[in-house]
Amino acid sequence: MKLVILDRDGVINHDSANYIKSPEEWSALPGSLEAISLLNKAGIKVVIATNQSGVFRKLFSEETLGKIHQKMKDQLAEIGGHIDAIYYCPHSPENICACRKPEPGMLLKALKDFDMAASDTCFAGDSIKDIQAAQTVGCKAVLVETGNGKKTMTDHSHAIELENTEIYKDLFSFTQALLVKDKVK
Repeated sequence: MKLVILDRDGVINHDSANYIKSPEEWSALPGSLEAISLLNKAGIKVVIATNQSGVFRKLFSEETLGKIHQKMKDQLAEIGGHIDAIYYCPHSPENICACRKPEPGMLLKALKDFDMAASDTCFAGDSIKDIQAAQTVGCKAVLVETGNGKKTMTDHSHAIELENTEIYKDLFSFTQALLVKDKVK
């Protein structure tokens, strides 16, 4: 893999049904920042594609979203990691847009911006929308059990989308498996 696209809430950080509305509410899941740092050290580009309808709902501003992302970047930098780009959709589910997952807009933009083939890219998320977006563009789809992952597995246990989806306990276990596979190639 040359590019890993990650959902944010529930994959990198703890999720909340009430949204992550401030830097103070953002906290990394165990091992997630270390996983990103390992991907960086392996020469793999790491980007985020995240639905952030809290902006549309006026629960937080784009400026506050930037501060949340800065906290994440700062914590990553402390352990030698970084994010190559962050794409977010500020629209609500009721809006019709090309960027809100399961629509593929953010993933297509990342592939274009980094001049990557979908076949050299995987997308790790915790919801069926993430899996659908990955499969629409032809990226390898990965589901993590953190965040909404276990619920997604239960609610969509017979969904065709999960048939070709690799499932991991968390971002760190996915990263370990990916780096072993890449080393074997």
